[in-house]
Amino acid sequence: MRSLRWTAGPLLLLLGLAILLWAAARHAPALASGGPALAGRVLDFQQQPVRRARVTLYLNGEEEPYTEADSQEDGVFVVDLPTEGVNAVRLVITHPHFYPTTWEAMWEDLQRLHDGSAIRLPDILLRRRLTAGFWVATLTFVGMLALIATERLHGTMAALLGVAIVLGVSLVGRPISEGLFIFDFEQAIEYVDFNVIFLVMGMMIVIGVIEETGIFQWLAYQAYRLSGGRIWLLVTILMLLTSISSALLDNVTTMLLVAPITLQIGLTLGVDPLALLIPEVLASNVGGISTLIGTPTNILIGSYADITFNDFLGNLTPGVLMAQAALTLYVLLLFRKEYRAASRMASPALLAQLAENARITRPGRLRKAGGVFLGVIALFVLGEQFHLVPAVTAILGAVAMLLIVRADIQEMLKVVDWTTLMFFIALFIVVGAIQEVGLISLIAAGLSTVIGGSTTTAVLVVVWASALFSTVIANIPFTAAMLPIVGFLSSTLPGAGNKVLFYSLSIGSAMGGNGSLIGASANLVTAGIAERAGYPITYRAFLKVGFPALLITVAVGTLWLFIRF
Repeated sequence: MRSLRWTAGPLLLLLGLAILLWAAARHAPALASGGPALAGRVLDFQQQPVRRARVTLYLNGEEEPYTEADSQEDGVFVVDLPTEGVNAVRLVITHPHFYPTTWEAMWEDLQRLHDGSAIRLPDILLRRRLTAGFWVATLTFVGMLALIATERLHGTMAALLGVAIVLGVSLVGRPISEGLFIFDFEQAIEYVDFNVIFLVMGMMIVIGVIEETGIFQWLAYQAYRLSGGRIWLLVTILMLLTSISSALLDNVTTMLLVAPITLQIGLTLGVDPLALLIPEVLASNVGGISTLIGTPTNILIGSYADITFNDFLGNLTPGVLMAQAALTLYVLLLFRKEYRAASRMASPALLAQLAENARITRPGRLRKAGGVFLGVIALFVLGEQFHLVPAVTAILGAVAMLLIVRADIQEMLKVVDWTTLMFFIALFIVVGAIQEVGLISLIAAGLSTVIGGSTTTAVLVVVWASALFSTVIANIPFTAAMLPIVGFLSSTLPGAGNKVLFYSLSIGSAMGGNGSLIGASANLVTAGIAERAGYPITYRAFLKVGFPALLITVAVGTLWLFIRF
């Protein structure tokens, strides 16, 4: 058992590094051999690179191709030619989701090739075509969102069903009709962002070790002691504590830790526990925006747009503090009757039980785990100077936590929420399907028409569309689908190169998660804990409180974006 404990951590690290290196190697561009060659770039009509376009070279009018190559991540391709005997050159560029196009060498091009030169072709533009696969991928994505929103299926099950449909239709349907092809399994895996997967997994292990010490329950109880029994002050402290914890951990983990002790505090003080729980979850969704690891949506955005821990911290924290202040005032006004009616005198027996449940159970482990956790946060802040990506920082932290604290690896792997990780993987593949067939491009083109070249309008559209859609669609799949669209707008709109639209997406999707019970994962987690305790949170009850909170916080967040950028 001990040997397993000491070897599993390094093995996890090696596995993570191996997958990251494999992903990097797959995107390494092809190199020419130094002789005559043709090089070019394949783009769509939105000037975005087209990867995996098949470039087929025909020489001297022959029907059989001389060689083939695929365009890379940036749309670039290189094909080598023989050094002599070339009298005619024809390139045919094909892709399952575009109309084919042909390029033929002119007399001047042939002369340069005879001299042994390489020719850089003008950009080759491909025109999209809507195949049967387009409709399969689109309907599958819409159906997945509907299942998640209506809770007819668990979110992970709905996403896995989507993967089964798009891959099943692609692989089984392709022999029947080429138009049914979406992508193959290898291409689907390329859409999975392993930076996100390993970042989430590593932080789950880190937090799982710390959770066992009882520190989070202790902090919640200290909030009660600090408030002196004054409910309005207690709520303010709990919201602030939850917000800070969400920035350093993540909002889902934070609510898992503080919700049980909050229920006990509410019952002890004679106040409706939901009047404490709902403000906490609202604060967790707002506070998590401050950092890369604070919300699942920020993890997605940071990985896609190369936004670092420090970038989120510096650019969004002031706006988050403004929104948090406005949210706290709103909550105190909304629940003022409940807080006034709460008993000022709690049962001594209940208070004693509350204090007992909030004890730090393993102080020795807390000292070690706390040191490792502070080191992880320091690496998140400083790691970008050493080109240390967040996923590797999280894995290093997990391995260090297992080795230093000497936790049981088998027990620690149980704290990893494999259901959530599978949800992310399946979600990446389904969103990759609609990106592959061109639905994302069509939506981006439509938004570009509405925005009309104005970055100001783009900020407003992205923030508010993200916030409002997140009330009916869980913000994680919505954010994943929006990333390529925001990426296109950022590359084409003047003044959007500072990534303001990605920050707009972060604010809109995370704060928009407060609009409804299904808007954010933290909401559903909190509702589940409350229901098991006998205090169910209905969709209507949450909407009544959360939607005005959405309007207030998103308005403040939008104001901050215009101040900052």
